[in-house]
Parts: sequence; C-alpha cells; structure tokens
Amino acid sequence: MIVCVCNNISDREIRQAIDLGISTMDGLREALGVSTCCGNCLDYAVEVLNEHVAAPIQETVLKRPTLTS
Repeated sequence: MIVCVCNNISDREIRQAIDLGISTMDGLREALGVSTCCGNCLDYAVEVLNEHVAAPIQETVLKRPTLTS
C-alpha cells in the first residue's frame, strides 16, 4: 500500500528500510523522503515504523534434505 503519495513510498519500502537499520522517522525522511512534502502520510508512516520495529524478526531457514545410508 502506498503510504507517501507525494514520493510514491509504500509500506513495504518502509519495512525494508527498517530491516536495513533505520529505526526513526528522521531516518525514514532522510532515506526515503517520507513525510517531506505535504505531511499527510506522517501518522501512517509512524504506525508502520512502530509496528515493524516492535515485531519480532521472523527468520525463515531452509533445511536441505540429508541423505541416509
């Protein structure tokens, strides 16, 4: 879903930025340009930020089959 219409930034892009180490709204503004034009996206961007920072990291580990004799 598009969060910032002015800069065409999606919630997925915000989550990816958080996964890469951005943890503040100032960081999102600098890296993605979120909430730098009209500001209407600020509330939802903060919501996405807070929810994703608080969520536990879900790591998927692929296991290879083992050969048994």
